[in-house]
Amino acid sequence: MNATTSIRRWVAQRLLSTAAAGRSSGLAGLKVLPKKLTMPLRRNGIDPLPELGRLRDQDPVHKMRRVFGINVWLVSGYHEAKAVLADTKSYSTDIRPMLGMDSDVTIGGLGFTDPPEHSRLRKILTPEFTIRRLARLQPVIDRIVAERLDAMEAAGPVVDLVEEFAFPIPFLIICELLGLPVEDREHFRKLGHARFDITEGGVGVFGAMSESRAFLQEAVSRQRINPGDGLIGQIIRELGDDVSDEDLGGLADGVFTGGYETSASMLSLGTLALLRDPESYARAGQREHVDAVVAELVRYLSVVQITFPRFVKHDMELYGKQIKKGDVLVVSLSGANRDKAFGDEPETVDSHADRPSHLGFGHGFHRCVGAELARMELRSAFLGLVERFPHLELAIPPEQLTFRDLSIVYGVDSLPVRLEPQSSRDVA
Repeated sequence: MNATTSIRRWVAQRLLSTAAAGRSSGLAGLKVLPKKLTMPLRRNGIDPLPELGRLRDQDPVHKMRRVFGINVWLVSGYHEAKAVLADTKSYSTDIRPMLGMDSDVTIGGLGFTDPPEHSRLRKILTPEFTIRRLARLQPVIDRIVAERLDAMEAAGPVVDLVEEFAFPIPFLIICELLGLPVEDREHFRKLGHARFDITEGGVGVFGAMSESRAFLQEAVSRQRINPGDGLIGQIIRELGDDVSDEDLGGLADGVFTGGYETSASMLSLGTLALLRDPESYARAGQREHVDAVVAELVRYLSVVQITFPRFVKHDMELYGKQIKKGDVLVVSLSGANRDKAFGDEPETVDSHADRPSHLGFGHGFHRCVGAELARMELRSAFLGLVERFPHLELAIPPEQLTFRDLSIVYGVDSLPVRLEPQSSRDVA
């Protein structure tokens, strides 16, 4: 690594750390977000707040409020959301101006960059997420799922599905994919929730972002000398010095945070949703139906509740609303995915229904690059769970469950389940 690269890394990390400490102005300096801005992140159990549904039906492009002199708009309709996410000319996702960063500072990752930088970075990552490349992970996924099912059976008859199944599976898979050594894994487990929890506003989010980015860049630096067998080592072997530690660390960070928390929440909340509908739970265990069940759960749950903010590049009209340059658009995926565009009963899980394409993985050039990996994990996990425990049931009343409120990635803290019905054991 040359001196210029080292200096740029140091500057970027210092800026993120300063933002995390609340010393910067703007987005990262907010310790508490205004309540109105948090509405799209709050739910009643699995379901978005009724207020979000009313807004989507009556005002799908809604001005929420001004923050630091900036208008913040909520886009919650399906067609409106799709149009915004597909527009590559009117919006920017470059967050550096909001953090007081210069444009030449490398922030890394895909979510906060625009073309051509985004295109350059995505080109590095996309080949590793083709169906052909990912196929090599199927035996690993199946093994990890089987091991977790064995662990659940040994720990039964009542287990916490979050602790024993939903989080270990994607966590172990993503570590295998990246090639992170065992000793690094527990450190990242502790950082996971903080990346998406806005309870402390921008301060907590950017603090966790700074720490995980720095940690992964160090992991990249080590593999630069001795490339491992995972994605990090593979990219280093293929591209060498054509990819910097900052870029690869940012990409690895995006893969980790995007592929761990989201899949874990999908497995836990997905199981909860299926347990409320025995017919859907049974279909999730049938190979000919599991893909339809997974697609419907991704739509219905929308665990990634909002997209990366879009910063408006020029004055424009959007579905009758006058949007100004510098305004911020936040797209509600949980709102858009419950739109009437999905039929008369979008508030229900129906894997038989003929639905349009959901937005659970986003849309446009920022669509989740790891969508196929997520589907592989969910497919294998649900098939295994239903086959091993066909009579799984919730072990506590639903009202006793606690959910991860004010989190960009929604989830449930704990999901106690009974591996076989209480009644069958009482009879035995």
